[in-house]
Formats: sequence, structure tokens, C-alpha cells
Amino acid sequence: MLATVTRASYCEFLICTQINYTCTYFADHAQGLSHDGVRNYLKKDKITSSMIYKQVKDEIIPTEEAYLVFDDTVADKNYSRKIAMVRRQWSGNAKHIIRGIGIVNCVYVNPITGKYWIIDYRIFNPDGDGKTKLEHMQDMLNNVVLYKKLPFRGVLMDTWYAKMEIMKLIEKQKKVYYCPLQENRLVNDTNGEGDYQRIDQLEWSEEERAHGKKVHIRGFPKGHQVRMFRLVVSKDRTDYVVTNEVTQNDRIATERICGYRWKIEQFHREVKQLTGLEMCQCRLQRIQRIHIACCMLVWERLKQIATQTEQTIYQVKHRLLDDYMCSMLRNPPIKMRFA
Repeated sequence: MLATVTRASYCEFLICTQINYTCTYFADHAQGLSHDGVRNYLKKDKITSSMIYKQVKDEIIPTEEAYLVFDDTVADKNYSRKIAMVRRQWSGNAKHIIRGIGIVNCVYVNPITGKYWIIDYRIFNPDGDGKTKLEHMQDMLNNVVLYKKLPFRGVLMDTWYAKMEIMKLIEKQKKVYYCPLQENRLVNDTNGEGDYQRIDQLEWSEEERAHGKKVHIRGFPKGHQVRMFRLVVSKDRTDYVVTNEVTQNDRIATERICGYRWKIEQFHREVKQLTGLEMCQCRLQRIQRIHIACCMLVWERLKQIATQTEQTIYQVKHRLLDDYMCSMLRNPPIKMRFA
């Protein structure tokens, strides 16, 4: 019998349940527990992003070759009208503007082992704290350098974060960055002579396709050059990636480095599909924040078990049903009848 809800019991509920992640469903399946008991826990607990890092720091395999990957995701609340922190914003998953809670994440990627860990996150709530997504990213980047002191080589980010203030901050910290630019950004590839052009209107020689070209981005200090690569992702998509590592002259190596950025997309998919990140229906901001934090803790735990048992995180979650399925097949509670 579960008389009170704790952080551990709520996280264990998120691990065990496969479809329904609501407080009511938890209470209905825990003897001696009420719906209000679950809500009371969520209203009273306090979990900070630093606790997420504390949970995972002993699992991280640090390396000087690591990359920090920054990106945001949206917890879909498209059918809600009264849940706190919900706002209209672009969803890369839905490919259009939806109502949801934005979360800016920082993932640490070890390119040698291929493993990755969520080490920090921020909830995008400009009405509450006045901060933009760029400011959240800067806070997390500075936190890694000044407090976490994790070794890393560079930063990978999406076009949204490819702004001058972010790039200059990374350069100030003596790190490299690789990030795609939007096609309408203006650059000059003639050493400052001539007019600026849209990126998608640049001409590329065969040598430049293979080794990249140096360009100056409009608005950056005079003489500030980066190397740009034209990466064909598919027949309908071409990325124009820039890096301050101007000695980089290998398109293949650049593609491999940019590939590490998809680890954060993998994290976004896993945390949504396996922890119920989007499923909390409570309206209070406090409850939404604690639910999201618990989902991060649950992902960390599932990932830890997956690594230890050499399984995928999906196998760890879905195999919880194995005993149930074996029992049901041995003695089906609902027998088939045929005419």
C-alpha cells in the first residue's frame, strides 16, 4: 500500500506505465493513494536542473573530444487552453506552430563511444523570467565551463542559435562551433570585396565543395572569417554549415561532426515517447515543472540501465510488459468465442 507519494514513487510510476501518465491513473493503481495525494507531492517538491546533472555525472565518460549540443523541443499541449507556461511556438517535430511548453536542452556527446547524456535544461517561459532561448543557452554554456568543468572540444547547434553573440561567446571560451546558417543570411566570399550575397546564391567550385570556402558573415567584425561547407542532406535539403575552425578543409569530416548533433534529436524522441513528458494535464506551473524534471530523471535512469544491460532504452521500457504478456497468453482472461 502506498500512503504517500515521493519523488522515487512518482518516477517509478513514470517508468512502469506504458500509455497513461496522469495523476488519476497513478492513484487508481496504487492502493491507499488519492489523486490529491499525487498533486500535493507535485506541488511541494523542488527539483533543479543541477539535480539532473548530479544524477548523471558519475555515468559520464568525459573526453577533450566531446561536443556540447544545444537545441530546444516543445512539449505538445496543443489542445490545452489553461495549462501554465503554454505558448504558441514553432515545433520542429510538427513542422508548424503549436501550443506547448518549450524546453532548451544541453546534451554532452562523447564521439569516441557514441554515448550521450542530458546535463542541463531550461524551460522557456519568457513571461515568467524574461529570458530568450539564446540567453538560456548562454547560461547553460557558461555553467558547463565555470561550474561543471566538463572537458569538451566544441559546440553544435541549430540555425536558431547561430547568432553572432553565441558564436563570439564560444570563440571567447576558445572552443570551436559547427552550425548551419539559414539560406537567407548574407555573406561575402571575396575577402571583403564586392557585395554580400544570400548563402543559397553563392557559387561553388568543385574544390570548394570538397574543402569548403572562407566567408565573412554580414554584421560580424571586419576581418572575422569562418569556413563554410555545403552539405547535401537530401534531394530537398542542403545545409550550409559554418565553423570557426578555419583550418578544417574536409567536407567528410565536417559531415561526421555535424552528425553528432542528431544525438539531441534522439534524446528528444526518447524522453517524449518513454517518460510521458507531454502527458501531464495539470494546470499549475509548479506541477508542470516538477513533472518535466522527473521525466528527465527517469530518462537518465532508463539510459543507465540500457547501458549496463547492453539494450536500447526502448527495450528496457517495453520489456517491463514481458511478464504480463506471458501470463496473459498462458491464461487469457478473455476467451475467444466463435460462431
